[in-house]
Amino acid sequence: MAEVTITREDTDARHGRYVARIAGIDAEAELTFTRHGPDRVSADHTGAPEALRGTGAAAALVDAMVADARKSGFRIVPRCSYVAARFARHPEWADAFA
Repeated sequence: MAEVTITREDTDARHGRYVARIAGIDAEAELTFTRHGPDRVSADHTGAPEALRGTGAAAALVDAMVADARKSGFRIVPRCSYVAARFARHPEWADAFA
């Protein structure tokens, strides 16, 4: 599997996105989010262009958000169907989800 680099970009006080990039591929996957107070963040949409499908980029985005939730003390509201599906496969993440 390719090495995926994840960054978090805060668009404004309430919105932002996690971005996945892979060296040598001119494309990026993203997971957009909205803050609903200090302890709730919704995962709104996950998208990956064809060039990044099958690389693990989308899964890495969710993994990064779960790690941030645990580190920063917020819980994730999975509005995105992809995030909800990943959560269903990882019951050990229950502490990170609202």
